[in-house]
Amino acid sequence: MKKILCFGEALVDLLSNTLDDDNVTQESFIKFAGGAPANVSVAAAKLGGNAYFSGMLSSDMFGDFLMESLKSHGVKTDYVCVMSEAKTALAFVSLDQEGERTFEFYRDNSADLRFAYSDFQTHWFEDCSLFHFCSNTLTEQNIYASTAYGIQMAQDSGCLVSFDINLRLNLWATDDSPRLKILPLLARCNIIKASKEELFYLAGEQPSDDFIQDVLASGCQLFIVTDSSRAMQWYTQAGKASYNPINIQMVDSTAAGDAFVGGLLYQLGQLNLTKASLATLCNQPSKLTPIIEYASLCGAHAASRKGAFVSLPTQQSLAEFRSSI
Repeated sequence: MKKILCFGEALVDLLSNTLDDDNVTQESFIKFAGGAPANVSVAAAKLGGNAYFSGMLSSDMFGDFLMESLKSHGVKTDYVCVMSEAKTALAFVSLDQEGERTFEFYRDNSADLRFAYSDFQTHWFEDCSLFHFCSNTLTEQNIYASTAYGIQMAQDSGCLVSFDINLRLNLWATDDSPRLKILPLLARCNIIKASKEELFYLAGEQPSDDFIQDVLASGCQLFIVTDSSRAMQWYTQAGKASYNPINIQMVDSTAAGDAFVGGLLYQLGQLNLTKASLATLCNQPSKLTPIIEYASLCGAHAASRKGAFVSLPTQQSLAEFRSSI
């Protein structure tokens, strides 16, 4: 099985835990390993995929925790770099009663932002079918340049490129434009996943369907739009389709989108796809639809549990989850 290489940030999610004691509300935070591309690598690995994570970790106690967490869930860490000069990024995550989350990031000059383009190695892309990233490695010039370089290396090696927009506006400088940074990269990606809100943001004044058609015309082969628990839609050169996710009691949405992407990449990774064979798959709804449905089930599994890595399914837990709903 070829590699699935996920690039970007691994950070520590500090998840809110609120208790009422003598009518006084007290909030504490529990440590979980997280970071969107790290979550995706774990999701693919726990399902049985040949998943690698690439990024810069700190040698501090949080970085050690992240490294061990990745390894313990089956992710190959051969391509992880470690430095002592910067600390691990932290994300404080608060949940509302419906399980939706808000983030407060502590990521000033953190280790994940210090990955340089020269840290990429050519052999990482050998026998690799998929290279995955998200917009959190576009927020500053150094890590943006490194991400663009990784995309180019992936393309030169024949890897498919997957982009989960995963936009966190509070990670960006107030005078920066995420849209202007993201738009030029869309044409270089084979697979793009965006939430409905992210799609509206990127499309600007252009109608969403027209925007997606322009992205597909520029080279993207599969564009997926999720809308929380509502119907998701996906677009290919062959047309448009939709799927209604199963209804669950949402506990924590932190890793739901990453579980979806991990499930999707795991399924595609099993096929050892090329650009040509992905185009063939995208022209066959009867084969593509079950892959989307499987990915959606992975997302629902994660949303029904607290945390990031720990909420992601194995084949066994996914089967048990499916039978319970």
